[in-house]
Amino acid sequence: MSAKNMTTTKKLAVIAILIAQAAVLHYLESLFPNPLPIPGVKLGLANIITLLALVVFDFKTALQITVMRTILGSLLSGTLFGMGFLMSFSGAVAAAVIMALLLRISKEFHVVLVSIIGAIAHNLGQLLMASFVLHFPGILLYLPVMLLFSVPTGIITGLLLNELVKYIKATNRFDVFLDE
Repeated sequence: MSAKNMTTTKKLAVIAILIAQAAVLHYLESLFPNPLPIPGVKLGLANIITLLALVVFDFKTALQITVMRTILGSLLSGTLFGMGFLMSFSGAVAAAVIMALLLRISKEFHVVLVSIIGAIAHNLGQLLMASFVLHFPGILLYLPVMLLFSVPTGIITGLLLNELVKYIKATNRFDVFLDE
């Protein structure tokens, strides 16, 4: 059975747990000082939960998790409805949409590749939002720098998701996603 067939109550509970995990990852990542002198470069740990939701559930569920985790994470970090929130929100939604499209085109795409392309979409979404809000299209010139970091961060989050899925399978934790 798939996650799509689980009971409504169980599915809501799992989604709530995933939202909480993603919001905590979003918040914790905001606490880490940026090790590089390049603004906006982050690992994107909360995207692991988005990609997990895309793999296990569906686009609608993953989008709900993405929206809620961005709002909650921004609320916790004190950036709700500020520029940081707008950029995070637009990047997270862009990544979720692009990753969902890739997985819809072919389930054969490796999650690391999907994660890399999601990281690229995230950065592009952020810069497009910044360009729109600041009325400064020149900010898009920053895209090559951001793309340079999209590949390693996408690889890391994709590999972490692989390990998470292996752990879930090895410990028989996928039962939380399945009907009893």
